[in-house]
Amino acid sequence: MFGFPSGGAKKSFFASIALALLALVALWLGFRGSPPQHARDFEECAEQVQAKPPSNDERGASMTDCNARFAGRRKAGGGYTYFDFMQNRNFDIASPNPTPEESKQIDREYMVFLDAQRREAISAELAKRQNEQLRADLERALQAAVPPMVLTPNSPPTATKRPVDRSKSTRCEDGSLSCSWAKFSAAVKNAFVSSSRTSPNPMLVPD
Repeated sequence: MFGFPSGGAKKSFFASIALALLALVALWLGFRGSPPQHARDFEECAEQVQAKPPSNDERGASMTDCNARFAGRRKAGGGYTYFDFMQNRNFDIASPNPTPEESKQIDREYMVFLDAQRREAISAELAKRQNEQLRADLERALQAAVPPMVLTPNSPPTATKRPVDRSKSTRCEDGSLSCSWAKFSAAVKNAFVSSSRTSPNPMLVPD
């Protein structure tokens, strides 16, 4: 009859089975969660990931791995292109990933790009300073050509005194009360003087 191993052999047998099962589970999970390893470029890797039925999280992880594995993108007319976000430009490459020589060329272009950016910043700063200096010189020239205007308070013009016409001041207007009283007094005085001249003096008695 067939008998199970006993003692240490039995424990070793079950440990081997458990390790084999764990290896199979890990291999299955790794196969589900990783992108296809036999894809030729990013586009083929993405197509194979989309064709599989994993969950959204697993699909996102697989697409991230596709991006990490393939830097280039397939061109419509053949070949591949690589986008360098540091320079914001595309570079044509021959394979799904830049070759060492292509990577060196991209780095050299990046150094040229940085140098152009530095020169442009220096030129802009110089132009700004020149404009400020020109504006200051123009303001100084205008101040020297035109003297500053001094505002003084306006004094009222002095009225010219006219000579008083005394002949007009002695005249009397008919409509005034004082003038009427003066005329009445003068008329009474004249009548009294006239009557005293014409009538004999009663105090004088002829001899």
